[in-house]
Amino acid sequence: MRSMLIVLTLGLTAVHAAPDPHHLPLGDGKISSQPQRGYVYVCNSRFDGGGAQVKGDWIQGAFWDETRKLSVQGQVSWPDARFSISLSADSRLLQGNGLPLGHVTGVFPVARSDPAYAVDRNPNRISSHTVQIRLPRQPLRAAQPSCVPMGMIGVALSGVAIYNALDAGGRDAVAHEVQDRCNGHPQREGEYHYHGPSPCLEGANERGKLLGYALDGFGIYSSVDESGRELGNADLDECHGRTAPVWWEGLRVMLYHYVLTREYPYTMGCFRGTPVRVASRSGNGENGAPGMPGNAPAGGQGGAQRQGQEGYAGGGRVPPPEAQVACQGQAEGSGCRFVTPRGDVLHGQCRQMPGNVVACVPASR
Repeated sequence: MRSMLIVLTLGLTAVHAAPDPHHLPLGDGKISSQPQRGYVYVCNSRFDGGGAQVKGDWIQGAFWDETRKLSVQGQVSWPDARFSISLSADSRLLQGNGLPLGHVTGVFPVARSDPAYAVDRNPNRISSHTVQIRLPRQPLRAAQPSCVPMGMIGVALSGVAIYNALDAGGRDAVAHEVQDRCNGHPQREGEYHYHGPSPCLEGANERGKLLGYALDGFGIYSSVDESGRELGNADLDECHGRTAPVWWEGLRVMLYHYVLTREYPYTMGCFRGTPVRVASRSGNGENGAPGMPGNAPAGGQGGAQRQGQEGYAGGGRVPPPEAQVACQGQAEGSGCRFVTPRGDVLHGQCRQMPGNVVACVPASR
């Protein structure tokens, strides 16, 4: 018993060095096809370019210096920003208009007179849009982690969308792209978003502070733990989260949660729970580059889906996540079945789809 207690004590007191803001590892190339710590398990398999046109001088080899990075100039207020959270017995309803509540933004499109223009000529304007997302009030871990799409993967308490760590070219967006001083910027449809932690979020530097919600319902917390230590990849799992005591709806509970960090992948590496389906705004596409609409996460989640999925077998559209899950581990040509969000049970065969995805194609399609 005594030796067991010693092991437990050592495990609880293990300390990892905090990320060095002058020498942060660059995330380029850290994209995986399965959950992996320090990587983004992304649903998308093709990146069409976009993002910053020039590599900033704050990037040196395999590292970058956060303290030397440019920010888009300007202080634009958004008095019409709105965001609210309401609870029911089993759900949490997030509603807003996508504009940042409680903080300013830079001037977008980036002005020619702005030094940021020489690196990242983001031509997009910030615009409002309807946000209405119903999350599970008490989220559950899924049997297997699943991939994150390009586009919204969560929502901050400022009402701003949270994206994964990648730009439209599949690079480390936080390092390469020039955001404003709140670490936000708009993509080509005007959705203002963060790819990583924002200093403008209330409580961003506080201990164990809830900063937002992932689309699977789990909380997203600040990078400082209850002891005042800054967390990094070594403290987190392959989805960029951990199970630890946190405040949740006024109670102190042991709960799985994600952590926003200064270290890539910054937000989330994968979904630990089962995310809800939301409308996509063309993924992470910026600077006029094609976005990645309809990148449906595999592994049991409803991903960011703008266009309809009906007729996906012949129309080249992305199969729904339920169809992809039905064929996980199955050979092409195997029989399959899945239940649509409307409750219909469809039977078909597993087929290879564009993007190297195997999905259940109903027999009638």
